[in-house]
Amino acid sequence: MENILGLLRIRVIRGINLPERDIRSCYPYVVITLGKQKVMTGAVKKNANPEWNEELTLLIADIPNIPIILRVYDRHKVSRDGEIGDAEFDIRPFLESIAMHLDNVIDGTVITTMKPNIENCLAEESYISLENGQVVQHMFLRLRNVECGEVELKLHWIDGSSSRNAV
Repeated sequence: MENILGLLRIRVIRGINLPERDIRSCYPYVVITLGKQKVMTGAVKKNANPEWNEELTLLIADIPNIPIILRVYDRHKVSRDGEIGDAEFDIRPFLESIAMHLDNVIDGTVITTMKPNIENCLAEESYISLENGQVVQHMFLRLRNVECGEVELKLHWIDGSSSRNAV
């Protein structure tokens, strides 16, 4: 536990225009994985535009060489849950922004911007900015392997020195 960089808090805000496979029983939920860590939201009943507004936490012990994977599933009561779609995102730009000396930066300042391209799942520009003295990143991820759907996220960081006591 000594090598903990910090905790990555991921607020899974909402899903947008998720495909409905079965209107009567669509119960979408999100699973986020980083390596062997896996966290998930609760399922939202019968909704193609679910509002989870749940905060999930991943322990970051080293700068990851792999992306964070997000999968949206449809909970089924009788059969195996079905995967709706997936996306991935890289937190290295976020971690690089945290490492900057931002002591004299004014709240609301955009530190960096990432544009959607063929190599990422961003549905629109993603901003890393300073909010209330914390580095945060807002993003809309376009789901892959499905005809439509996005998930809105907000990332923020809890430093390793304060997280050692919390873990």
